Amino acid sequence: MQTVFKNIKGDRLIWAIVALLAIFSFLPVYSAASNLAYTGGNGNTFSFFIKHFMHLFLGFAIIYGVHKIPYRYFRGLSLIMIPIVLVLLSVTMFQGITIDGANASRWIQIPIVGMSFQTSTLASVVLMVYAARYMSKIQDKDITFKASILPLWVPVFLVLALILPANLSTAAIMFVMVIIIVFIGGYPMRYILVILGTGVLALALFILVAKAFPDAMPNRVDTWMSRLESFNNDEDTEADYQIEKAKIAIASGRIQGLGPGKSIQKNFLPQSSSDFIFAIIIEEYGLIGGLALIILYMWLLFRIVIVAQKADTVFGKLLVLGVGLPIIFQALINMAVAVELFPVTGQTLPLISSGGTSIWMTCLALGIILSVSAKREEIKEFENHEDNPLEILSETI
Repeated sequence: MQTVFKNIKGDRLIWAIVALLAIFSFLPVYSAASNLAYTGGNGNTFSFFIKHFMHLFLGFAIIYGVHKIPYRYFRGLSLIMIPIVLVLLSVTMFQGITIDGANASRWIQIPIVGMSFQTSTLASVVLMVYAARYMSKIQDKDITFKASILPLWVPVFLVLALILPANLSTAAIMFVMVIIIVFIGGYPMRYILVILGTGVLALALFILVAKAFPDAMPNRVDTWMSRLESFNNDEDTEADYQIEKAKIAIASGRIQGLGPGKSIQKNFLPQSSSDFIFAIIIEEYGLIGGLALIILYMWLLFRIVIVAQKADTVFGKLLVLGVGLPIIFQALINMAVAVELFPVTGQTLPLISSGGTSIWMTCLALGIILSVSAKREEIKEFENHEDNPLEILSETI
């Protein structure tokens, strides 16, 4: 174990924040699992605890393994992974499976091991790395919209088009994140406005086609519309069931909360361990627990920006922001949904909610960030070594 800790590189505060989030996640996940164990399981809550532990254990193994890879290799890997992701998304669209009553096929079954995998989460990380690679490649060059269509926007829109029918919220978040990265990377604003307009038109066309041919994508557009109508409608309807239970949980928590494991609404919230886990956290740990969690995510955001600012290359800066900002963005959306500041999206709370794929892909992104940070540490150590006359003298002798 000491050897492992000695070989840990990168921003120590990011490691600490991630560890705190992971350790804390066991409490609400285990609490929410008590309901899931009796409604959809054999009554054994400890099995959910072990499952979450294994997801996090593998997640930290991913962080450790990825952060040891020099981040410059991710530039080439993104080129290789884009076609692989397109194939996986195509398979998911036509042969995917439905899990936990979701109204879409977002998962594929991994052969032999029998595990399910949500391909859109992998696509999100790969696409952000790809966008960072392209923007770093065209730095200090004259950018033309025509020249950027094939190498940048065609892959982006292909990935989003394959995700959109089953998962609008993930496709929308990915689109916004790509726009942010290309903006930070210096892509001309007039071209960004053209892409935004194209995205809106493509979404409108998709909705019209789905409405015209409802059998092609049953329930998806209707689900989106009902969620938006429920969000804008002040009257309580059957579609507001989850959000109403979440608000009751939040109101019950008050300042200090009911205490660990004492949530009542976990017995009524269908997604209490994933999509609405923030409501359970506030119910059990109160406003204090909720604010503490928000502070941890904001602290993580601060460290991500620091790592990006200190990165030694433009690719490193864009890479850190590209894979790091979606983590915080997703967390804020999840919390906003729980307090009804945002329509229901189905986004999990990073490193807190149960679910293997979401945890693993978040850890993959964190490993990439730590890889960039580790490179900066190597450069700093080399500079200190070069500037130390005693070191030079000892090596000469």
